[in-house]
Amino acid sequence: MIELFNKTTFDCARLVTQSYSTSFTLGIKTLDKELHEPIYAIYGFVRYADEIVDTFHGWNRETLLDKFEHDTYEAINQKISLNPILHAFQLVVNQYQIDLEFIDAFLNSMRMDLDKTTYCDKSYKTYIYGSAEVVGLMCLKVFCFHGEGDFDTLKPAACSLGSAFQKVNFLRDMKSDHEDRGRVYFPDINFDNFNQKDKDLIEMDIQKDFDDAYQGIIRLPENAKMGVYLAYIYYLKLFDKIKDASTDTVKNQRIRIPNPRKLALLAKTYLQFHLRVV
Repeated sequence: MIELFNKTTFDCARLVTQSYSTSFTLGIKTLDKELHEPIYAIYGFVRYADEIVDTFHGWNRETLLDKFEHDTYEAINQKISLNPILHAFQLVVNQYQIDLEFIDAFLNSMRMDLDKTTYCDKSYKTYIYGSAEVVGLMCLKVFCFHGEGDFDTLKPAACSLGSAFQKVNFLRDMKSDHEDRGRVYFPDINFDNFNQKDKDLIEMDIQKDFDDAYQGIIRLPENAKMGVYLAYIYYLKLFDKIKDASTDTVKNQRIRIPNPRKLALLAKTYLQFHLRVV
């Protein structure tokens, strides 16, 4: 009955995704059905690691992350885990031949969140690669597994998309990152003196990431294109809303897209896709 055990672990990963992120859940639902379980498993894994460093302040987070890392590699090596999130993840890692380097880089970025509060240009790029770009690369491994897209060709665009998403998150969460966690991710930025020039430079960098990412999205395998495009559009709309906001607004509130607007974006994206506008 291992099939039933496997199914329940993927169900757990789906529940984690649906509970934590309506936007990514909508994006995953517009992927072909065969892609749902592996992408839920990847999201569940990265979500739990992120929870350790961002939420579990009443516990020894370093010890918890050490155990999570140990259990992750043990699950991958033994091809089983009683932790349902790690079991689903190891199934995906082993089936889709996800590079361990991606997992190493991701966990390294999570470890940076334990004590690093300010970033230089080098550490900022290292953090973004590990926390976001490699997550896109894990997903791309799944999308390209059956030979319906060239991983190496699409890799730069996948990195750009992950980078754009993460940088938008940094702007969106600037207040809580600084006040709740003492972090400022953008290099050479002082939160108290954050001004329009700083914001403009950051936004120019993010826009380039979005532009580069789009060139890869239009070349994705058909079974993945609409779901990735939906996530792209959602984050682009969120980015537009942040661009229209003042620096004081960015510093003092979390800008978001309401759920009804997300559903409207889903409907519009679905129509565009089937009319071959994308």
